[in-house]
Amino acid sequence: MKTRVIFLGPPGAGKGTYASRIMERLNIPQISTGDLLREAIRNRTEIGIKAEEYVSQGKLVPDDIVIEILKQRLAKDDCKNGFILDGFPRTIEQAKALDNITHIDLVINLVVPDEIIVKRLSSRIICKRCGAVYNLITLPPKKEGICDKCGGPLYQREDDKPEVIMQRLDVYKKQTAPLVEYYRNRGILVDIVCDKVDTPPEEVVDRIIKIMR
Repeated sequence: MKTRVIFLGPPGAGKGTYASRIMERLNIPQISTGDLLREAIRNRTEIGIKAEEYVSQGKLVPDDIVIEILKQRLAKDDCKNGFILDGFPRTIEQAKALDNITHIDLVINLVVPDEIIVKRLSSRIICKRCGAVYNLITLPPKKEGICDKCGGPLYQREDDKPEVIMQRLDVYKKQTAPLVEYYRNRGILVDIVCDKVDTPPEEVVDRIIKIMR
């Protein structure tokens, strides 16, 4: 089975949703560099303190710091049988740096039309307390405005509003889309087309696991 996997796709493509379900079914960790950075900053680690200097000024954390945090995470025991990278790499430079620290078996490229992304993201709501993600179309909470998991209040992020979403899609296309060709040329990229707003997450997850196997 191919278990060292990268998920590519625009914001709102479902990377986190699908990765979290695959993580539970295959018992491999879902790794988000954003989460790693926040954890390092919160724990006041040596590299977290360096990262905070940039974050506190509203600057992007340099690639060498992100790669070092990721390298430390991939060295942990739970990554021995594989992992899912969610939202990294974002640039060709990051992809090349990643090649120096690990081998990637498979890249899943989620292909989702812009209009589906806008509809899906503008329907997304998140728990303020535990961070659980819901969607009013495909994955609504059992009780309106209340998290199923912890009972916390649900809210919509500012960057999930339609006009902001279009700006985020433009940034993705310019910056991250070249990665698709980078990995396609290496023969390890598979497109997963998601062109319906109401496709159940489990249906897509089943397709991805079939490819991994």
